[in-house]
Amino acid sequence: MVLGPEILHVGFGNHVAMNRVIAIVAPGSAPTKRLIQEGRARNAVLDMTNGRRTKAVLIVDSGHIVLAAINPETVAGRLSSFRQNGHVANESNSERVFE
Repeated sequence: MVLGPEILHVGFGNHVAMNRVIAIVAPGSAPTKRLIQEGRARNAVLDMTNGRRTKAVLIVDSGHIVLAAINPETVAGRLSSFRQNGHVANESNSERVFE
């Protein structure tokens, strides 16, 4: 039984409450880019890339937009792994973001 929020590692020591994430998308499409720009205008973007290229955009239920430097598939895999096993399985080196 999990008492606190389920925490999802999104790279560089940054974490997001996974029960608040409603969508995980790639940043390349025009609608996603527009969403990020609108979020910046209303100060609702959390940049967790540490200066790296944005590879995943997480939309949370509060309307905030989280930018991450790991692939959307990796984020989704971590989320799925946690929900199946109760913890995140060991990552392979190809999925790990080096700090």
